[in-house]
Amino acid sequence: MQLQLENIIPEPLKSRMDAQYSDVWGKQQKIEAGEKIFFQAPSGKGKSTFMHILYGLRNDYDGVALWNQKDTKKNNDETWAELRSNDLSIVFQDLRLFGDLTVEENIAIKQTLTGSVSMEQAKQWLEQLGLDGKWNQRAETLSYGERQRVAIIRSLLQPFKWLLLDEPFSHLDNDNTQKAASLIRNRVEELNAGMMVVDLEDNDWFPYTRKMIL
Repeated sequence: MQLQLENIIPEPLKSRMDAQYSDVWGKQQKIEAGEKIFFQAPSGKGKSTFMHILYGLRNDYDGVALWNQKDTKKNNDETWAELRSNDLSIVFQDLRLFGDLTVEENIAIKQTLTGSVSMEQAKQWLEQLGLDGKWNQRAETLSYGERQRVAIIRSLLQPFKWLLLDEPFSHLDNDNTQKAASLIRNRVEELNAGMMVVDLEDNDWFPYTRKMIL
């Protein structure tokens, strides 16, 4: 699934953006299926805004974003629901877990909707990321780093052609980052998918095909 970006400028960033230093804002970019792209930017330069545009949560921008040559602004709710079920998965910066539900319940919601991965596999992934004792714990009682790992696992439960990661390891130490990155790499390879990562600092968590400044 190809992505084209044509001269996008987000409305909230217009007054404080110098697009000449960005590889994305105000530029034309074509990102091919299966690429692994890293986008670097400091705070306030639109990392989450970019992810939300790609995921169809924002339309307040000039320019055009196209998935498979289709203008995303013209997608209706049904089209977006289909894309988010089959083609796009995301780890939000703010995670968006259900705090009053247990880890199992948060996982089960996604697993029930997609059926792509068994609950047994999800449990194995939790074990792999050091969360095997948290299955029956409410998400709101977890540390932020633990919630981040649950959100990562949740994103891997569905089929996808693109995985969008918004500062996915911001609250993880190096050991847990390596474990989570390994799990993500394996799942992306299994699905022959692409991925886009936004973060504050340059990194080599994944075998990126390109790196860009946002």
